[in-house]
Amino acid sequence: MTETAIFANGCFWCTEAIFDRVRGVHSVESGYTGGHVENPRYKAVCGGDTGHAEAVRVTFDPDVISYAQLLDIFFATHDPTTLNRQGNDVGPQYRSAIFPQSPAQEAEARAAIARAQADWPAPIVTRIEPAAPWYPAEVEHHDYYARVGDANPYCAYVVGPKVRKFLKTHGEHVKPSLG
Repeated sequence: MTETAIFANGCFWCTEAIFDRVRGVHSVESGYTGGHVENPRYKAVCGGDTGHAEAVRVTFDPDVISYAQLLDIFFATHDPTTLNRQGNDVGPQYRSAIFPQSPAQEAEARAAIARAQADWPAPIVTRIEPAAPWYPAEVEHHDYYARVGDANPYCAYVVGPKVRKFLKTHGEHVKPSLG
C-alpha cells in the first residue's frame, strides 16, 4: 500500500532530488499545484501569475517512512520562514506549502509546523493549502538533478549542497543504495 504527499518548498529540482533519496519513497514527480490556470507550463508558472507552486508529488510506503517523517525532512531541507522565496528564487511559485491529501495529513502537517518551529528563530510561514489539481511538469524537469548533477551551475550551488546536507543529517532515512 502506498500514500501520496504533495510538498512545495522552492525549486522542484531540489525537492525532487532530496525525496528521491528517501527510504520508503517509491516515486517523486515534479509538477505544479495550487493555482488557477489549467495545464500550466513552466514559463507561465515562473512568471508568478498562475498561482501555482513548483511542487513534488511523493508516493511512499507508510510502513517504511511515515508522513510525519516526510514532513520533518521537508522542514529540515528548506527555509520555511521566508514568504514566497527560497534563496534567489523569488515569487509565489516558490512558496513553502503543504497540500494534504486527507484530514489525517492536515493534522500531521499542523503538528509538524509546531515541531519545526522550535528549530527556527523566525515564525514559520509554510501554508497548508487545500488539495488541488496536479499538473506534471514538462518531461525535461523530471529527474533533473539525477540527469545533470552539478554540471548545471544552479544545481552545483543550490541543489547539490541541499542534497549533501540531507545525506549528512538524515542518514537514517537514506535509501541503502545511496548511503
